[in-house]
This record gives sequence, structure tokens and C-alpha cells, in this order.
Amino acid sequence: MKTKQIWANLAVTDLERTTMFYEELGFTSNNSMKSDELTSFSFGESNFIINFFLKDILETNTKMNFSDLDTENEIIFSLSAESKEEVDEWVKTVEKAGGNIFAAPYEIKEGYTFGFSDPDGHKFNVLYWPGM
Repeated sequence: MKTKQIWANLAVTDLERTTMFYEELGFTSNNSMKSDELTSFSFGESNFIINFFLKDILETNTKMNFSDLDTENEIIFSLSAESKEEVDEWVKTVEKAGGNIFAAPYEIKEGYTFGFSDPDGHKFNVLYWPGM
């Protein structure tokens, strides 16, 4: 089988808050049509799509429960940075947008990274790795 495209669907509790958060981080909105069930953004040069559905809608549509992100984790997305300075800029931008820094910037071998979560608890790390 050949997969034409892949995207992620995540559960959120407040579409307006989620939209504002990712807009403040500078991601591209895919919300050409207004929806009261989801907000959508493209990430990176490959335009990886993450749809953020209201939790009750996503649970109904998929017939499953989603993790309590205060005590559990579902996935961590990694975002690349071009320098250590850019990683530090991400920290400031995330904090200003209302995100939670769960791992302050630190060196990992020859790389440099930090971790944050959005207002609903979805986890990301921003990583600078030489040559990547």
C-alpha cells in the first residue's frame, strides 16, 4: 500500500485558545473554512498538518478516549532549530504565547534542546543539532 499523506489529530478543550497559541508561535493556519469542531496548522517545510479537534468531538468520531495530558503523554513532536540562539528565542516565544516549559534548555551531546507543552498539554521539543 502507498500512503498519500499523513497528519496528526490531537484533542483540545478550547479552539480559540489553541488557535491563538499556534498563531503566536508563527505556524500557518489551515483554517480556510471556519469550524466549530477543529483548528488546523501546518508545521515545517513539508507542511505537516496537525488538526486540533475539540476533545469530545474527536472521542466521538474515533470511538476512543484520549490521554489525560496532565499525568500522561501521547506523543512528542520535535521541531528543528538552526542554532542554539534560535532555541533560546523559541523559549521566549513559547512563554509569551502561554506555553509551559517542562524542560529548560540544555545540551545533549553536540545538540541543544528544550521541551514545552501547549495550553492543552501536547508536548514538543525544539532541537538544534549541527548539520541537521
